[in-house]
Amino acid sequence: MSTFTKLHTVVVTLGLLICQGAVAQAAPAEPVYSPAALQQDFRFLREEIDRVHPDPGLFTSRETLRKAYDRLEAQLRQPMTRDQAWRAFATLNPLFADAHMFVLQPDWKALARAHLAAGGVLFPFEVQVSESGEIAIRAELDGSPSALAGMRIEQINGVPAARVAHELLALTAGDTPALRANVLSRRTWFEYWRTYGAPRQFDLVVAKPGGPAHIRVAGSHKTPAVLDTDGPGGFNKTFRLELLPENAALLTINHFFWPDKQAFKDFARDAFTRIRDAKVRTLIIDVRENPGGDDDMWKDGVLAYIADKPFRNGSSYVKKVIAGRASGTEKVGDVAHGFVDSWVEPNPGNPLHFSGKTYVLVGRMTYSSAVLFSNVVQDFGFARLAGAGGYAHTRQTGGVQNIELPNTHLLLTIPRFVLDRPSGEREPALIHPDIVLPDSPFDRMVTVKALLEHVRRTQEPSA
Repeated sequence: MSTFTKLHTVVVTLGLLICQGAVAQAAPAEPVYSPAALQQDFRFLREEIDRVHPDPGLFTSRETLRKAYDRLEAQLRQPMTRDQAWRAFATLNPLFADAHMFVLQPDWKALARAHLAAGGVLFPFEVQVSESGEIAIRAELDGSPSALAGMRIEQINGVPAARVAHELLALTAGDTPALRANVLSRRTWFEYWRTYGAPRQFDLVVAKPGGPAHIRVAGSHKTPAVLDTDGPGGFNKTFRLELLPENAALLTINHFFWPDKQAFKDFARDAFTRIRDAKVRTLIIDVRENPGGDDDMWKDGVLAYIADKPFRNGSSYVKKVIAGRASGTEKVGDVAHGFVDSWVEPNPGNPLHFSGKTYVLVGRMTYSSAVLFSNVVQDFGFARLAGAGGYAHTRQTGGVQNIELPNTHLLLTIPRFVLDRPSGEREPALIHPDIVLPDSPFDRMVTVKALLEHVRRTQEPSA
């Protein structure tokens, strides 16, 4: 087993990032923490970041962090509830510029389910937030189609929508402003609830061609789409194969984690059996909504069917040696540098091997292990990347440690290693597709159709 394999742990995905939340007027009374307790948590946070992270200034400058620490410390000189403390600590999240590093409130799913079970309601729509602060309706809260899809919201209960967006974006983690906007977009209903409360009615002003329109919408009792993926039907919403016209197929993989890995392997084998039997010539693998997971999911469930040469998931790495990870040559506290020496051999004799044209769609939420997957297929030529780029670092952090602050019990997440892509190249620094296509947040098939049209028009060769 390689050094890197030994240090590799399950990478926290963007699904965890969405745990961010702040005060809710309807929440039970919270304990109030003294300035001394808050300051102790602050010191603990700084100590843990220095203990775990190999380079806290990796994606930002140490001077930027120092100034942010000074501002945060100045805020912690008055008593606060946990929600108030979260809002203070979470101002660090955007500055880390890493969707694997943030402060959050834990147990968000349980909190939301309990709220709904008790008869509570939530903001009734899934929305798309832009970097500039625009909020547009994507779907109903449960992901079902909405008659208002595509409409821009100008006000929510008398508050300018841009103000709502900017207040929440200022607490959201992510590699880039674009990624932070997309992370927030998937959980705006939760963030709004924890910040502004959960009224029974929402008075909205939406932009229509004829001018602004006022509408009143009831708060929703529906289960948000992201929570529903954990239910009995979650597997089929996470993993799908669709056979398309002209001998094409769309394989959607919205996560590289599933509790029953054998179920995913069985799905993959069945999918590639159908691909073979249908004589598919163009395969599109869609990971635009995939926030990551475990590398073995894509090694065993995807590359086992398309790889035609040995591959590895990275090249060089840097890691912080923490307790329980020391060795004869690496002591606790060391910053160690090394190379990935674990290669995976292809299986050319696989009767389900696909050798047609293969494309991987990347986009708004491609992250963590899904970025490693896209790096591998691009660097080794197993597929061509298509879609929208510029959201996430190709140089990914990992080995995430989840640490509870001692007084407020907020959760601090810190990565302990950084992995370079297999080629070793660091430019471009962000995911850059070979075929750049628009990625509509309102219709997932727009990009698929655009890619198929590109393939027809250019007569692209196989990867």
